[in-house]
Amino acid sequence: MNSSPIIQLLVLAGIAIFLILRLKNALGTRDGFEPPRDASAPAARKGPSLEVIDGGPDRDIIDHVPEHSDSAIALTKMKKAEPSFGVSDFLGGAKGAYEMILMGFEKGDIAPLKDFLSEDVYETFEQVVKAREEQGLTIDASFIGVRETALQKATFDNATSEAEVTVRFTGELTYVVRDKDGQIVEGSETEIKRQKDVWTFARVMGSNDPNWQLVATGE
Repeated sequence: MNSSPIIQLLVLAGIAIFLILRLKNALGTRDGFEPPRDASAPAARKGPSLEVIDGGPDRDIIDHVPEHSDSAIALTKMKKAEPSFGVSDFLGGAKGAYEMILMGFEKGDIAPLKDFLSEDVYETFEQVVKAREEQGLTIDASFIGVRETALQKATFDNATSEAEVTVRFTGELTYVVRDKDGQIVEGSETEIKRQKDVWTFARVMGSNDPNWQLVATGE
């Protein structure tokens, strides 16, 4: 992403607009404010983990994608390449990774995330964090929780055994952007903002490295 427009902006309003656009490209969109939810309310059950019945459908797959779809076929191949792989388990891990990566980015502390990001994604995050620092902008964010985690697409490369899984997240957080004088230029300290992201994770199935990498972000 080209950061040269940042240098050309001389007023705070321009800086704020540019930053919002960069954040949208890097992490998705933030909708209107949401009322606080009862954190103690139980999450809706999505069904049991898979118990495969001979000749029957794999519930661990079709609970998340349509049976016989391209994504279902790809997930089946992932399981054959790595029998310990579970779709529900993966989504649980992806949910945790979402919080870790999102908050690391918001706080500008992305170095610990390097092993979990592709080179392109890391460089994009690094550019945005650097742009904020150069303009004296700081972000104060608190993660509330994930409202939705849904598998959107899965692919599998037969030649390389590389798997890609695209997940749609809707997170909730409080989010405030301050200028160098500490004045709020975006967000609210008290109201909950809804964050929407579509992230793609990749990994070579059957490899010794258990970590999935974030390879693409969108909305």
